[in-house]
Amino acid sequence: MSKITAEHLSRSAYVYIRQSTTDQLHHNHESRRRQYALAERARSLGWSDVVVIDDDLGVSGSGVARPGFERLLAAICCGTVGAVVAIEASRLARNGRDWHTLLDFCALVGSLILDEDGIYDPRSPNDRLLLGMKGTLSEMELSMLRQRSIEAIKLKAARGDLHTTVAIGYVRGTGDRIETDPDQRIREAIGWVFLKFAELRSVRQVLLWLRQESVELPCASYSPEGRIVTWKLPIYNTVLHILNNPVYAGAYVFGRTESRVRIHEGRKHVVRGIRRSREKWSVLLTEHHEGYITWETYERNQQVIADNANMKGEMVRGAPRQGEALAHARRHLQKRGRQVGGERQLQEHCDRQGHGRRVANSVSPGASGGQSRPRTWRPRRARNR
Repeated sequence: MSKITAEHLSRSAYVYIRQSTTDQLHHNHESRRRQYALAERARSLGWSDVVVIDDDLGVSGSGVARPGFERLLAAICCGTVGAVVAIEASRLARNGRDWHTLLDFCALVGSLILDEDGIYDPRSPNDRLLLGMKGTLSEMELSMLRQRSIEAIKLKAARGDLHTTVAIGYVRGTGDRIETDPDQRIREAIGWVFLKFAELRSVRQVLLWLRQESVELPCASYSPEGRIVTWKLPIYNTVLHILNNPVYAGAYVFGRTESRVRIHEGRKHVVRGIRRSREKWSVLLTEHHEGYITWETYERNQQVIADNANMKGEMVRGAPRQGEALAHARRHLQKRGRQVGGERQLQEHCDRQGHGRRVANSVSPGASGGQSRPRTWRPRRARNR
């Protein structure tokens, strides 16, 4: 006796298509063609109305938010789905929560589940048992694949041979080793950042000097054709990233960041790129390749950056406290009984009185050779009226 009834055929057949990663989407074309071909199978079984859901191409099925899967569940709850068609259970879900939610909804409204192996009715105890086992095996398979991949990555990283992307200023050489970029302009631009930081001892001062002198820094972007280098005026994070990256000190580091899983609106939400302290880095190999600076210089730079951030650096100790100057000017205006129409008028008054001038305006060309040095502005004392 066929499990497909006239009631099932009066509804729509929903074909769910998914690939786990963007890499699979770009390279595993045959898998995607097989999934799209399921629409013809549904028509051959008697369905005239076939809906294809492919919103989740390049999205993992391990419990993260999937708009296509949510759309499928909504259609099932509306009672318009006669059958859910997928190439296998792992395409529908990779975790027990989503899988059993799908089975429960299909059992409530009487929808069938079809894959390449057969037709299943979730209301049947035997079919429900088989579907439950398929979902469990799919979830277990994902865990085993993830564990094997993580162990292989750790072993390769421990040798210093794991390179996902290469920092700007370096290229892949023979034997998949990283070497300094043969482009002299790129090397000189990276070198200027470290040279000026050694002189100015402030990330912000280096940024101001680079922008004032119109020194552009290289930026790498990746496309199917390969790496593309573009040039643009830097921003603060660009300079800070170069100074903080140990690769420019000739070191290989793995495990500088980590991912954390949180529950957001009932779904798993993965937060990536969380910085880890140096003691928690998985791998640190100094003198791994040619660097732009030495490891000792890198450690000194990190200490200077940390001191500046904690208000302990040389630049901070010599800088005026703009917040106190603005507060003093605000009290001064109130005493004079003037009506201030906003922060802009207050700032203009501060500038006229000499308050709030910071070291930031500091970098200017030197007297000779294009050299520059920081100029420290000191606030004038407001005259008592």
